[in-house]
Amino acid sequence: MTEQRYDSRPRQQPPGPGGTYVLCAGGTGGHMVPAHCLALELQARGHKVHLVTDERGLRFPGLFPGVEITKVDAASTGRSGWKSLPSVALSIWKGRNTARRLFKAMRPRAVVGFGGYPALPGLLAGLSLYLPCLIHEQNAVLGRTNRYLAPRVRAIATSFPRIRRMEGSWQRRAHFVGNPVRPGVLAAREVPFDAETTRLKLLVTGGSQGAAILNSIVPAAIALLPAELRAIIDVTHQGRESDRDAMLAAYRAAGIAPVIAAYFPDLPAEMASSHIVIARSGASTVAELAVMGRPSILVPLPIATDDHQADNAAALVAAGAAQMIRQSEFTAERLAQALTLWLTDRQGLGLAAAAARAAGHPEAAKRLANLVIATGLIA
Repeated sequence: MTEQRYDSRPRQQPPGPGGTYVLCAGGTGGHMVPAHCLALELQARGHKVHLVTDERGLRFPGLFPGVEITKVDAASTGRSGWKSLPSVALSIWKGRNTARRLFKAMRPRAVVGFGGYPALPGLLAGLSLYLPCLIHEQNAVLGRTNRYLAPRVRAIATSFPRIRRMEGSWQRRAHFVGNPVRPGVLAAREVPFDAETTRLKLLVTGGSQGAAILNSIVPAAIALLPAELRAIIDVTHQGRESDRDAMLAAYRAAGIAPVIAAYFPDLPAEMASSHIVIARSGASTVAELAVMGRPSILVPLPIATDDHQADNAAALVAAGAAQMIRQSEFTAERLAQALTLWLTDRQGLGLAAAAARAAGHPEAAKRLANLVIATGLIA
């Protein structure tokens, strides 16, 4: 895999006024946030950005300021299996035709896909018009949509140096750039990590939808900690509102007065002020933990496609920045053991924070933008 092959080329920026670049993303924040970060970087360089997304991609507030958006039809067989294939194919074809008409009028310099089925119609349209196309993979495993597109696009940008499910013949077009993170995460990177402070903050986050297993296991694990360890920790827990009363009761029984909310308006700030983060290992979470340099205990979502969350977590574990507990082994006893390891070893906790920071790629958006612009310049 090539790391930033295009950085040294003298013609990164197109001559004259900035061009238009189309970003194709939708469905989840894991796809939308990196696309948003690339849009900000391209706009800062004087280029115009157009987003092609699906219905779900319109539901993310605060993303893509000043970006024109076109909604296209997109669908996946999902849990319906092959029975839904005809209707899915029709939706993708309709979305592809909508994007194709848009691109004929716009003639973008490049089309960038961010994985997931909502990106497929736009990339198919770009390929059909022989436009420069490339894809970005957020996870440590190449996703199904990106595996389908990989043989057809000009460049494959990756978030990890090593990617599973990457065919050998695709390696020549693969470029390690990292996973772009939000400006708030980059700002939080400047918050120093102090492992010697009197009290340690523990942040638990299962995402905006919460994670039921975290909501039940974490309070139980903290109750198993020795009293002297419980006395030095503060807990902030992002969890479902429906679980709030049970969590609050469990924490109070353990002598903990937690901060519990279903949503934190500035989660990067909460993460930056934490000493240990317990979370799932989605691509954005892993990238943010690394950029900010925060030790973590990661519980991969077992139903994630191709078990990609386990690969994401393994990358931080290998760097010495995280502990991973498979959900099948995620018990109160096991988590209490993992917490004790760091709560009783401040030096080890500090080393894990330094390892996480060393594994981060705060320049990912810039590197991805360089690759996108260079790809658009290749005739």
